[in-house]
Amino acid sequence: MTSSEGARPASASAPASAPASASASASASASVADLGLVDGLAQLTFLVHGALAEIAARQDLSMIQVRLLGVLRDREPAMRELGRLLGLDKSSVTGLVDRAQRRGLVVREASATDRRSYRVSATPAGRELAERVAAEFAERIDAFAAALTGDERRLLAGLATRVVTADAHRHGVDLRTGGS
Repeated sequence: MTSSEGARPASASAPASAPASASASASASASVADLGLVDGLAQLTFLVHGALAEIAARQDLSMIQVRLLGVLRDREPAMRELGRLLGLDKSSVTGLVDRAQRRGLVVREASATDRRSYRVSATPAGRELAERVAAEFAERIDAFAAALTGDERRLLAGLATRVVTADAHRHGVDLRTGGS
């Protein structure tokens, strides 16, 4: 823990639904010491996770169901690949897909190339729900990033992409759209 954590505990973040103006945010951030990499990323994670959890709850979704629908927006993976993408074991993926299928959000169909394998895809209702969640989440992220310039937003996006891509590579996960 650093001394900067004492200045701003994890629970002391501003309400996510109240976006501040860029000048107010800039002056507020000028009075807070640099959080450092670990604390800064931890606090950002709490902020982002909290926003997504709130959006998910309003749609009666768990966080893992939101992640499932997010994965299925641009691919139709086999169950095994879906488990790898979500970091879940076989029985957890089966239960997750079963529950989503009962809600009419996904379908599971036998693979055309391997009859022992099943591919999972979003239904029209699942895609529509995923799009609604993604649009609301994008609005929240835009509000969080309001104090950043366009160049700073692009830099943050590029750095986040590098970190996520490197981690996926270490775990054998292909993040390319439609990749399995």
